[in-house]
Amino acid sequence: MTASDDKKHPNGLTYAASGVDIDAGDALVDRIKPLAKSTRRPGAAADLGGFGGAFDLKAAGYNDPILISGTDGVGTKLRLAIDTGKLDTVGIDLVAMCVNDVLAQGAEPLYFLDYLATSRLDPVRGEAIIAGIAAGCRDSGCALIGGETAEMPGMYEGDDFDLAGFVVGAAERGALLPDHDRMAAGDVLIGLASSGVHSNGFSLVRKVVELSGLTWSDPAPFAPGQTLGEALLAPTRLYVKACLPLIKAGLVNGLAHITGGGLVENPPRMTPDHLVPVIDYDAFELPPVFAWLAKTGGISAHEMHRTFNCGIGMLLCVAPRDIDATISALAQAGETAMIIGELKSA
Repeated sequence: MTASDDKKHPNGLTYAASGVDIDAGDALVDRIKPLAKSTRRPGAAADLGGFGGAFDLKAAGYNDPILISGTDGVGTKLRLAIDTGKLDTVGIDLVAMCVNDVLAQGAEPLYFLDYLATSRLDPVRGEAIIAGIAAGCRDSGCALIGGETAEMPGMYEGDDFDLAGFVVGAAERGALLPDHDRMAAGDVLIGLASSGVHSNGFSLVRKVVELSGLTWSDPAPFAPGQTLGEALLAPTRLYVKACLPLIKAGLVNGLAHITGGGLVENPPRMTPDHLVPVIDYDAFELPPVFAWLAKTGGISAHEMHRTFNCGIGMLLCVAPRDIDATISALAQAGETAMIIGELKSA
């Protein structure tokens, strides 16, 4: 096809006329290049524009690494972000859901890629979303080395969009978690405080809000000074910087990221068949947001525990001799840590 062909079809269809704006995509890439560069770390240049992202494991300091990968999304929490127009924190949620998972395997998150699909690409809105992703990557020591934006009119309507993320982490061979050989009855379970609902259970959250008669812009009954939307959009807490040094020091026998399935289904994922994690729910107070959800929705305690994190975002399994050192290190890292249970023989 030549330039003369364009003259023969002056009113011909274009990609833009069908709803896909290539120029907007190019503008978004230009906007997010500085964000990606801000996540640079040893092993990754974090430049965008190629067909793939490269990472040098040797430059990252690994000798005999095992790679651990994970992928996740933000779920229906996106509906709240879209409805309120507050888009700058869901990217943190996206990163947190992925990096906290590979952390639970004992891996250091190394690099991250995102996928943003929308009905129409708005560079300003897109930049806000990617800015959150970059912030989450920086806070996790993880490089944002690539991603994809897809403008898909007919698949999405209006301002709707979806987000997905993919992370790759690494650990030296023999250092992965959980370590079932070291786990034993009497090991303690240390819970790290969550920052709120995180990114699970929002379909139920939205049902409770609907039942309450409140709107996202109304004052939050459980968070003075914030609207309901602002309070519920508190981003998922990132636990990498606090937990990774403990893992490398050999103080942790297992980790459980408290996501979908809550405190009922996630702790057993780190234990061998002959050990049972027993949670003492009286050992910690239910944060106000969860107390409000339970009361307003008439949700049973069991349903709360298997749907939400209920204030515990990450669970560490630690030998009794390492309790003091672990809790001290977590406090110095800014975490609220509490003993909430133990392992018992099945």
